[in-house]
Amino acid sequence: MVDVQGAVAPGYEPVEDAFVRNFSQRGERGAAVAVYRDGRKVVDLWAGTKDVDGTAPWAVDTAQIVRSAGKGVAAAVPLLLHQRGRLDLDAPVSTYWPEFKANGKERALVRHLLSHRAGVPALDRPLTPAEAADGESGPAAVAAQAPFWEPGTAHGYHAQTYSWLLGELVRRVTGRTIGRWLAEEIAGPLGLDFWLGVPGEEAHRVGRVGPVEAPEGGDGGLRLRPKRSVAEAYQDPGSLTRRAFGAIDPLPDENDPAYRAAELPASAGISTARALARFYAATMGEVDGGARLFAPATLTLARTEESSGPDRVLVVNTRFGLGCMLHGPASPLLAPGSFGHPGRGGSLGFADPESGIAFGYVTNGLQKGVTADPRAQALVRAVRSVS
Repeated sequence: MVDVQGAVAPGYEPVEDAFVRNFSQRGERGAAVAVYRDGRKVVDLWAGTKDVDGTAPWAVDTAQIVRSAGKGVAAAVPLLLHQRGRLDLDAPVSTYWPEFKANGKERALVRHLLSHRAGVPALDRPLTPAEAADGESGPAAVAAQAPFWEPGTAHGYHAQTYSWLLGELVRRVTGRTIGRWLAEEIAGPLGLDFWLGVPGEEAHRVGRVGPVEAPEGGDGGLRLRPKRSVAEAYQDPGSLTRRAFGAIDPLPDENDPAYRAAELPASAGISTARALARFYAATMGEVDGGARLFAPATLTLARTEESSGPDRVLVVNTRFGLGCMLHGPASPLLAPGSFGHPGRGGSLGFADPESGIAFGYVTNGLQKGVTADPRAQALVRAVRSVS
């Protein structure tokens, strides 16, 4: 029996039950889940081990790398810059970053960059992990890259290049790195344990992640029953799918302190479940009596569909707003109006304004799913049952 720590508000016991079953039935090693409802925390649970391959218990303040779940939090930076009148979503990216217009990208707009329509999901020459993290090689590479389609005419998930696209845009507009801006303007004021580039003094809190196999017969959805075209795309070294996820080669060691210290919003955000849920709660309204993050118009922008249909990288139909995934078969969230982002391997964060629900889940056991992890989905179903 797993020793679950934390608490749930009356009526949310089904979420705790689903959390326990994740350990007994779905291969969970260590994880946490948090839920806010109308700005108030109603679920805050953690269990298992801090490290996927260790024995030390998950602590109240344990954080983990959340991979692409960090994209949704990072996307709040340009949205807030737009809210404050400093960034025009309909301006060409080159207005702020002149070098980006090279090789046919002069018509790429800021909104194209945020909605995976910029046309540069991969690189002709992948970057090494050191280059990916140095803050200069990535932006230079995507600026010089010829697009794989005319920007704005199609969409495809910018799995890794999103780090350098978003990070350099923010740096050009603000003069600050995206990690610093987020820390000073979002995480600090809201009290979030979320980092793009974990500080040295907090590194001891971050658990080791690693791959785990899901038990046979699990309810993995897309993860266990991919279409043949999807499976082939991930296996083909020349496919845009493989090239997009392989924009950093060789694959970085996600437990390397240097990688965790890098400001890579596409893949290396580090967070607690509580921070993900609290962040999304703040996009919708006041949290624990504090100030809200998004104005109503910005909240509408965050969940307005910008891209939908066949995804040239993920090879399924996907839906994106300005930086976040939207609810759909490929990325199920709570309800049609939900917006947020999964992380490949498990983690998930989202908001659902209609119900007032904000959700965060992090894990150290990375399973094979990209957008619909069975453990996260079990928790979402439980939340849906009591909402």
